Formats: sequence, C-alpha cells, structure tokens
Amino acid sequence: MWGGINRREFPRAEYPCRITVRRKDHPSDISTQTENIGMGGICIAIPRDLGIFAPVEIQLDLQDSQPVVMCDGTIMWVVERKSEKAKTYDTGIEFTNLKSKDANRINFIVEKILEGLNEK
Repeated sequence: MWGGINRREFPRAEYPCRITVRRKDHPSDISTQTENIGMGGICIAIPRDLGIFAPVEIQLDLQDSQPVVMCDGTIMWVVERKSEKAKTYDTGIEFTNLKSKDANRINFIVEKILEGLNEK
C-alpha cells in the first residue's frame, strides 16, 4: 500500500472487508477488499485506474452481520504500485453520501481497531 503523508480528516484503520466499486459511467464492477477504512472513505487496491475525481457507486460489506453499506464516492487519488506482476492501483475513495447510521458503524469499527493498537 502507498505510504504517503496522512492528511486525512478522519482516522483510518486497516480493516479488510469486501467491497464492490463501479464507476458510474462504466457497466463493469470491481470486487476486492479494503486496505483501510475510515468515516471519510476507504483505500482499495484494484487492477485498473478508474480516474481521479471519478464518481463511483460503492457496496461495502463491513462483515458485522448487518446489511451491506450502499453509497456513492469520489476517487480522490490513485497511485500505481510498482510490481513485476500485474499492475495494481492504490485508490483512495471519499464517501459522498454515507448515511449517518453507516458512518456510525464504520466509526465503531475504526475506534475498536485503533483502541486495540493503543493497548499493545
């Protein structure tokens, strides 16, 4: 994952949950796992560059036995991973219409993970 400067308003935690992303003007979905998650957005590694500032539709399974989170997002940054294998793009997506109940679920997960790290 890209190790750039953290300028995020909301803290993020490493949390691998299932996500499906679809650029709004393309018919195909990309399914993967999140690299990290926070109330403001997520980072994923995907096989193609969807384009900076592209609007996307998100289906996020937080694996907390509750319904899948469905919201929109905007791609804020894309960084190509250097690899001898297939190209991969670290992609930062900001949530744009996350419901407050879903934001609370994400916040609970992030706080729980970060508390666990601070106890070590």
